[in-house]
Order: sequence, then C-alpha cells, then structure tokens
Amino acid sequence: MDEEVTSASLALPPGKRMAVALTFDFDAHSPWMGTMGRTSPSYLSRGDFGAEQGVPRLLELLGRNDLPATWATPGHDLVTFPHRIEQILAAGHEIAAHGCYHEVVPDLGPDEERRLMEVALRQHEQVVGRRPRGYRSPAWDFSESTLGLLEEFGFDWDSSLMGREFEPYRPRRVTVNYESASEFGPESRIVEIPVSWYLDDWPSVEYVAGVSPLGSHRDMEDRWNTIFDYAHQRVPGAVYVLTMHPQTIGRAHHLLVLEALVERMLAAGDVWFATLSEIADAWQG
Repeated sequence: MDEEVTSASLALPPGKRMAVALTFDFDAHSPWMGTMGRTSPSYLSRGDFGAEQGVPRLLELLGRNDLPATWATPGHDLVTFPHRIEQILAAGHEIAAHGCYHEVVPDLGPDEERRLMEVALRQHEQVVGRRPRGYRSPAWDFSESTLGLLEEFGFDWDSSLMGREFEPYRPRRVTVNYESASEFGPESRIVEIPVSWYLDDWPSVEYVAGVSPLGSHRDMEDRWNTIFDYAHQRVPGAVYVLTMHPQTIGRAHHLLVLEALVERMLAAGDVWFATLSEIADAWQG
C-alpha cells in the first residue's frame, strides 16, 4: 500500500509510527450559555453531567491506560468547576485555552475579543497557576484578529483550523478577493495542529433541539476507526486528533466506543499518545 509523502516531519519516539492526541473540550456550561445562548436548567444540567460524571469517567479511562490528554477549557468553566481542574492537573494532563465563555469569536469586535482573551488568561493563572501554551477557538472559528492575538499573547500552538488532515502546519492570513485570486500572507510562528469535524463527537451524537438530531454512535465509531486505519497505514508521522466533550463522550454508550478505539490503538504497538504541546514540540516544520 502506497504511503503519503509529507512536507515536514514529526520526531517520534523510537518504534512509533504516528501520534494520537486525545483532546477534551471541557466546556460544561459554556457552549450552552455562550455559543447556543441557552441558559435553562435543562441545558445547564447537561454541562453539570459533563463536569460531575463525564470528567471522572474519562480520568479513570486515561489513568487505567496511563495516557496523557489535552483539556481545552473556557475560563468560565475553570472558575465554575475548579475541583475538576485540580483533578485533571493532578493526573498529569494539560490544560489549554478555549475562550472565555465559549463566545462566538467572529461576532466579536477586535477590542472585545482582546478583552475576553485577557479575562480568560487571568482565569487560567488563577485556577491552573500558569498561562496555557495552546489555544482552541470556541466552535473552531477565527476572526480577522485571532491569529494576531495568539501571536501577541505568546501562544505556541493552535488547534482550531483544518488546512491539513494529519500534519501540523503554520497558518497564514488570507485576504479574500472575489474577482481575482485570494492573497496569502506569511506563515505564522504558531504551530497549527489541525482538527476535523469528522473526528469530533459533538456534531455526531450530541442532540440539540432544532439544531442537530440524535446521531448513531455506531456511525461515529466506524468513522473514527476508518480514519485511524488510513492514517496508521498510509501516513508515516501522522497526527490523529480526536476532539471530545465530557458531556458527550462521557455518556455510557459513547464511552465504550472510545474505550474500544483506545484499546485498538494500544494493540497496534506503534502509536504515540501525546498532548498537543508535546506534538507541537516534536514537529519539525
């Protein structure tokens, strides 16, 4: 089977063929109150489930298999559920930035986006004890100002964009011209570790009235396994990033899907499980 040729390389540990990042967007209340604009007790209780049952279940799974993870967490959920953040840190995992309250970033003016970034970073310092190295945009969307803010505030990596499938890269600003070619700016110093809606649990199986129907966890399982097979077989040095949410993947039937996939990856014997910061440090691009 032919292998893909990539333009940059990942410094993998000896005997490893690819990297897998298990990432959890610990949103809790934030996606409902922020992106969705829903604050009824019913919606907030789903965030409560993610914090109070989903997180402990995931920490048990990770601990049982001695696996690291990156938890992208809005500032609001850091200060609302600090006891869970303490447990995540005690288990040796990484906390990344994920906005202030899961705000809709493209709708913000430049001054407001900067202000909310500053609020979120203060909350990281308050709860985590340090600023995060990496950022994931709420709902994976940028404004015209976002990349510049990440550079200005000293982030090392971002994991929000989709310009590659299995390879980190350096994002560029794009000036869109409708009647002539779009123009690309220079590469950023930020390392982009790409994401995919196909490797996200929320759009597949999180029911939101009037927005998304109940999806099949078996369809999600098949998709995740098929994408892993392609990366593992055809892309040496691939980076496979799963994006999951404690209130979604933490449900019993979804958790069993994740457990089976993790066991399959471990059985391969040549998969390096790493945090997003470890992958950014290992990428030679």
